[in-house]
Amino acid sequence: MPALKVPKREAELVKRKLKSLGVYDGKRRPRREGDFVLLPVVGDEMVRSLGYEVLDLELPLRPERQIYKNLESVLAEKLSEEELKHLRRYDVVGDIAVVQIPPELEGRTAEIIWGLRKVHPFIRVVAQKGFHEGKFRIRDYSIIWGEKRLETIHRENGVEIKVDLSRAFFNPRMKGERYRLAQLVRDGERILIPFAGVLPYALVIARYRKVKITAVELNREAYELGLESIELNRKRLKGEIEFIHGDAFEVLPKLPTYDRVISPTPRGVDALALTLSKAERWLHYYDFVGEAEIADFKEGILEECLRRGKSCEIKVKKVSDFKPHVFKVCADVELG
Repeated sequence: MPALKVPKREAELVKRKLKSLGVYDGKRRPRREGDFVLLPVVGDEMVRSLGYEVLDLELPLRPERQIYKNLESVLAEKLSEEELKHLRRYDVVGDIAVVQIPPELEGRTAEIIWGLRKVHPFIRVVAQKGFHEGKFRIRDYSIIWGEKRLETIHRENGVEIKVDLSRAFFNPRMKGERYRLAQLVRDGERILIPFAGVLPYALVIARYRKVKITAVELNREAYELGLESIELNRKRLKGEIEFIHGDAFEVLPKLPTYDRVISPTPRGVDALALTLSKAERWLHYYDFVGEAEIADFKEGILEECLRRGKSCEIKVKKVSDFKPHVFKVCADVELG
């Protein structure tokens, strides 16, 4: 069976690409060999066009319980085709499954919980999400199955993140984006992260790179959770994290400039001028932008750079869907 030989530092990105192309063989385990990872793929000519060596070898099969099944395929035996069309995307945060059950499936809640437990046998809580509330973007949740808690340890990219969904915002869907940034960073950099939340970006970067990170967060609850996560990961972090509790708009003007600024900007907040003023070499600026406004968004960054007498190159990347024709995007801004 074929396997792709990929440098270890590229393995996660390549794995995600293989999955998106539908050629990753989730029934077999990957294997490390020195500085490389052997990723199991299906026998498709497409994999030979990706620029990596393709080997013919036997990788071990996963136990049946670990073979990926999606919720729709599991529920196909319990829900009609029409009902399956109403299934919504869900998230898994630690051992908590977060779902949104539409009105069309309210009578099928028990079946959906059964399906989630079948796909993710480790979950201990199923919570239904409500609306965001307050300036800290915290959702209202109702627990519909399992233990009565919204606190958990979320594991991703080699770190453990203390999360409490009732106290602080956390988005597990940014796992790949956090890894991407960690691979862009180089040892020795000084990094600033405003709007740092429970420190997911800081922890992942410090896990892989020997850097000095200054993170700023206004929400006291998120700040305290982040401090716990620093302790949880103390032995595995290569980098150092200084965590400041305060308003980024008040704290950042008092700070020096940094090699790289990463701004996971909350929706509705304009922090472009503030964060750009603190970046010497790189700014990674997140925002929510309509598809028709992406060119204007890029132009606005360019104008702000020119206003500050800086030359810049800008690449805008769609990170995730937010709502129809609106995306969460990241502008990677390289400053001259």
